[in-house]
Amino acid sequence: AKARKPLGVMKSRKLLNAQSAKSLPGAPDGEYLLMQFDTAFTAKEKAVETVTSMKEPDGTWKAAGYFIR
Repeated sequence: AKARKPLGVMKSRKLLNAQSAKSLPGAPDGEYLLMQFDTAFTAKEKAVETVTSMKEPDGTWKAAGYFIR
């Protein structure tokens, strides 16, 4: 709450785009998936969430980053 006002409860989320990448600035080479969502919260009607996932050596995907604006 000190960094930003709480967003409240998520009301809706719609996938805007998804793209794969083999490298990202400042990150080791690997398999990445970047997804952007158009999201509405009770305290912020218009937000864009960016979720970055990275493929682990065992083949599972793990969240590697989250950004909201």
